[in-house]
Amino acid sequence: MDKLKQLESFVSVSTRGSLTAAAKAEGVAPAIMGRRLDALEERLGVKLLVRTTRRISLTHEGSAFLEDCQRLLADVANAEASVSAGGVKASGHLRITAPAGFGRRHVAPLVPRFRELHGDVTISLNLTDRVVDLAGEGFDCAVRVGDLPDSSLVSVRLADNRRLCVATPAYLERHGTPRHPAELGRHACLTLSSDASQTRGWAFRVPKGADHELIHFKPAGPLDCTDGQVLHDWCLAGLGVAWRSTWEVEGEIAAGRLVQVLADFAAPANGIYAVFPQRKHLPLRVRLWIDFLKHSYGRPDFWSAPPQ
Repeated sequence: MDKLKQLESFVSVSTRGSLTAAAKAEGVAPAIMGRRLDALEERLGVKLLVRTTRRISLTHEGSAFLEDCQRLLADVANAEASVSAGGVKASGHLRITAPAGFGRRHVAPLVPRFRELHGDVTISLNLTDRVVDLAGEGFDCAVRVGDLPDSSLVSVRLADNRRLCVATPAYLERHGTPRHPAELGRHACLTLSSDASQTRGWAFRVPKGADHELIHFKPAGPLDCTDGQVLHDWCLAGLGVAWRSTWEVEGEIAAGRLVQVLADFAAPANGIYAVFPQRKHLPLRVRLWIDFLKHSYGRPDFWSAPPQ
């Protein structure tokens, strides 16, 4: 059996936490992963992993061996890269995930463009609003929007994102333009249902003495929905005022289909991030994907381009 493949399987199972996740990432049966680990432990004469039906944990010897294996595999990958295509030839399978709405608009169109640059990389894109367990489910990288919870994941900020109050010119002509967040109570606000998100309400930065404070306003309106895209469509139809992200509305604002209101009270920006499991040596395909996202999102015209 290939010794290098045994080491790769050991690292994959250890970092992902299960035979199933490691096997899925490679596209083989879990039993194959199990046989590789058995052969590795038999060859070394030491127990590396404690396997139960619920979880896999490293032994003391396994923890020490894992660091050596990660360093060895990274050296092999770097050596191969240094002699192929000037050291920038990526290969292998890239598994990425992103929120459904953002992913459809701003990740999916970039995937084929990335493959044009790196034809030896195959890509799986998962779009879901569920927070994916990257290591446990075998994903290499996620794109996430908003404040990140503390975790063992590593993050790279790709771009800023702000939440804006927007409406169509026709709606504002009929109902007037709100000048202060308190005036939203007199408008038809298009809101996410209580079982979705934004449970604290819409955020605004208002003056307080010589400084400012962040307040949250829970608007009421004739229409609400659990789906943000539906709210966006309703807003474009002139049915009310919506609180949407810049990644969703900057194109319509630039085209004049939507108008930002209450700009002086807009809350501070949060971020759009690439996150990935803690690793000393990130695979070249993942590094290039993150660099590609950062370059794409950093273009001045990217967010104001018409929706695709």
